[in-house]
Amino acid sequence: MKRYKIIVNPVSGRGAGERSIPVIKHHLENLQLDFDLVISERPGHAIELALQASKEMYHAVVAVGGDGTANEVINGLAMSKITQTTASALGVLAVGRGNDFAYGMTIPHSLQLGCEILANDNRRPIDIGKITGGDYPEGRYFGNGVGIGFDAVVGFEAAKMKRIQGFLSYLVAALRTILLYYKAPTILIEIDDQSTQLDALMVSIMNGQRMGGVFMMAPQALPDDGNLTVCIARQVSRPTILRLIPSFMSGTQNIHTSVNSTEARTIKVSALQGTLPAHADGETICEQGTQLMIEIFPRYLEIISDLK
Repeated sequence: MKRYKIIVNPVSGRGAGERSIPVIKHHLENLQLDFDLVISERPGHAIELALQASKEMYHAVVAVGGDGTANEVINGLAMSKITQTTASALGVLAVGRGNDFAYGMTIPHSLQLGCEILANDNRRPIDIGKITGGDYPEGRYFGNGVGIGFDAVVGFEAAKMKRIQGFLSYLVAALRTILLYYKAPTILIEIDDQSTQLDALMVSIMNGQRMGGVFMMAPQALPDDGNLTVCIARQVSRPTILRLIPSFMSGTQNIHTSVNSTEARTIKVSALQGTLPAHADGETICEQGTQLMIEIFPRYLEIISDLK
């Protein structure tokens, strides 16, 4: 019988992870799934739990939380793939704030529907990315995307907010960041075999489609095509940043001359002047990095989802 390891981040979604436990148990028991449920106790713990579960040959390891929890489970499964050439399938039950990875994988917010997807067991290979540099010289894997510059600082600011949640927290954080991060760094960006020097307000490198719960950084991205989508916004004025925000929400930012997107397999970003704040799936990679390397691992893991 197939066994599922359910890894719950209890603090995800401001406590929604812990509150979801009895609901998840109820649905999985009704579906007659064989599962073990464990609770992550600290940052990075879900990486260890996922790695161990994959070594124990669980059919699937399920991240219960938001993008950060999914990121940790992805890292544990990727490590398993390195050490034993195989890994359990990835499952996700979305109870976080943004749930951008789940969105890109067509996993609904409903716990009942999410559990039914696990039971249906529709497995599909997906790409994952890896970022090396900053606080992770050995590298860290990601499923949804990397933000460098403006959107990274927005995420840092949103995470500081205690009373404001959801889209409003990102909007307020974006307004704060316009004041804090107006001067973009001068970077050298090497995309596959081409390089460009520019003042870059933001570089988003996407495997999924969305960041921050509402910002469609790469609306046409596919998680299994072997490519990353690179969206670059050049330095612009503060009023122009304000005008660009609605465009990123609707996914129409490429109509602006200051924004362009391309696809790539490897990306190297170096700060020639200034520094590179960066995150991967919302997890801080660095606040003042100088060089980052990003690459794609095509069809590296399997996910249980409604992807067709």
